[in-house]
Amino acid sequence: MKKIFKYSAMALLAVTAVGCATSAITGRKYLKLVDSNTINQQSSLAYKEFLSDKTTKVITGTSQATTVKRVGNNIAAATMRYLKEKGIADNYNFNWEFNLIQSDDANAWCMPGGKVAVFTGILPITANEAGLATVMGHEIAHAIEEHSVAQASNQMVLQMGAQVLGAAGALSTNKGVDVMNQLYGIGAPLSQLKFSRNDELAADKAGLIIMAMAGYDPREAIAFWERMASGKSGAQQSEFLSTHPSDARRIAQLQELMPEAMKYYKK
Repeated sequence: MKKIFKYSAMALLAVTAVGCATSAITGRKYLKLVDSNTINQQSSLAYKEFLSDKTTKVITGTSQATTVKRVGNNIAAATMRYLKEKGIADNYNFNWEFNLIQSDDANAWCMPGGKVAVFTGILPITANEAGLATVMGHEIAHAIEEHSVAQASNQMVLQMGAQVLGAAGALSTNKGVDVMNQLYGIGAPLSQLKFSRNDELAADKAGLIIMAMAGYDPREAIAFWERMASGKSGAQQSEFLSTHPSDARRIAQLQELMPEAMKYYKK
């Protein structure tokens, strides 16, 4: 029994060692044990179902909807140029899509693979295109930095650890699929996924750089978060705010990162 435990533990360490990856923009190390394309495909299906749900109202043909698509496409184009320059664009098989959703929630999210939803409730706080770029850049950064992939991989390690302790059966391909289904189920779970505070701060940094590369003044990010914190717009505070680090910490980090971000900003 001790030998089984020993070899199982060694196998677990070996899997985590070979599954280490480096994020594209911030350079953070993260665990990658699941296939990105698989997650992207599942996300695409989830996004289609979300859009087709009878409770989802997609806004089209308005100036706001057009702005969401324009800002999203600008950020996506700048991001892919950056990835191409680094020689890693082929690792990101993204099929970008941007939609404005009628909702009072001050929220937005980006599924793995570039599937983005912006809720109308956050537009009074974004106030302008640079503010919107702040939000979309941050959410797209989560996808580019593969925070969802890391979460899924961490969950797999936890399950593998449970096996070592005898609390679970042998890990199979189906088990990996089960983990993915739990984390990235159809519809709501994807949009409600809570990242760690470190992931959120990393997305702030990457998002700041992304919006700057797309031609949006990164200094507007601070103004956006000040508006979000004040709540003066009257918009309902939502998961977008509650799952993030403190406002003071976020704004302080953005101020520290501003000189670096400004290097990417071209008017």
